[in-house]
Amino acid sequence: MESAVVMDVSQSLRLFGGLGALQERLHEEAPQLGVHSLAWSSNSHAALALARAAHGVPQPHVRPPIHTGSPLAEQLDSLPLHTLSATAPHQATLAKLGCHTLGHVRALPRGGLRRRFDAALPRALDQAYGLHPETHTWHSVPDHFTARLQLMARVEMAPALLFGARRLLLALCAWLEARHEGVTAYQLRWSHDSLRARDAGTGGELSIRTAAPSRHIEHLSRLLAEHLAHASLAAPVDEITLTALSTQPLLPPNASLLPHTAPQGEALCMVMERVAARLGAHRVLRPLPQADHRPEWMTHWHQATMPPAPVARRPSTAADLMPQPCFVLPEPLKLPMQGTHPVYHGALRFLTGPHRVEAGWWDRVNTATGEHSRQVARDYWVALSEQAGVLWVYQERALSTPLAPSPAPPTLSPAWYLHGIFA
Repeated sequence: MESAVVMDVSQSLRLFGGLGALQERLHEEAPQLGVHSLAWSSNSHAALALARAAHGVPQPHVRPPIHTGSPLAEQLDSLPLHTLSATAPHQATLAKLGCHTLGHVRALPRGGLRRRFDAALPRALDQAYGLHPETHTWHSVPDHFTARLQLMARVEMAPALLFGARRLLLALCAWLEARHEGVTAYQLRWSHDSLRARDAGTGGELSIRTAAPSRHIEHLSRLLAEHLAHASLAAPVDEITLTALSTQPLLPPNASLLPHTAPQGEALCMVMERVAARLGAHRVLRPLPQADHRPEWMTHWHQATMPPAPVARRPSTAADLMPQPCFVLPEPLKLPMQGTHPVYHGALRFLTGPHRVEAGWWDRVNTATGEHSRQVARDYWVALSEQAGVLWVYQERALSTPLAPSPAPPTLSPAWYLHGIFA
């Protein structure tokens, strides 16, 4: 159907809470997508004719009931000719015959109607009046999303672009829902009007990334508003374009028979995205695990608004059964010695160990003073201090040195370091 969207909702009424609830939702949400009129009927031709007839008519504050009680033929007979597409090529001829409504055309002799006009006109009439079945070609959702909007007036301030961009975001969310996906990056591009200065350029763009796949209109709108607040326009804008750069599968949460007990409020990832839009993406970071046995490089800091790349999980070993501290010092603290034993707020008593970490032969760093390796060879121990509590200490060892037998701690090297504290 041209200039219209036809939806068969007969099999989905229970999903949306009944026909009345679905009607209320469409009346509230459809105008945001540029829909001018809505109509309900038992077939698409009749619904389109009723919607065209209602276009431009002021809507009452109280919506009419869905079922008017009058037969379909009575509703269609009084409609003007332009409400049915098949009458468009023949309106002049039909007007000369005194036909001004669909009821007038339906009253013409069927044999003469077929001979004088093409077969599409009587077939469309039969379909609209429910006398002939309809066939439609299903709409296929495109693989990529790009939508353009011509603004009603020139926009000179970047935040004002959000009014038109929200309509495009609604279309984006509908496209994502149809594909069961969420957007992780989208781009808003604007075009300057023809009266721009020569040095203003043709337009500008703004790319936005989300920390997690999303198709929530309020979330995407707030995120775009934060970025537009920091943008500036070199010239007035008359057209905007929204493009989905990357998407990921996103399935809705499973419904539950239990009462809804989820905490109210905004998700943490949405808060981080909004803060990053205000302060800058490079200032809002989050830790991500790495497949590395060295404690300093088990995690690295990643931009909160960038989706994390998949991290290979390192294989589990017997050493993973060793206790790990809750707090790791940014830099290991070298411990003083009392003879051959390290001390920290008193003498240390070794509880368990050693846990050998020997890795990093591949990790080489180029600096101004030359290239050096970050390979480590350490024996970690869990030790107890009477004043400081349970500590995580290690002894530096030469590479490929055999482990000392447990439970006696090694005493070959005086270099001991404090690296972590157990809570």
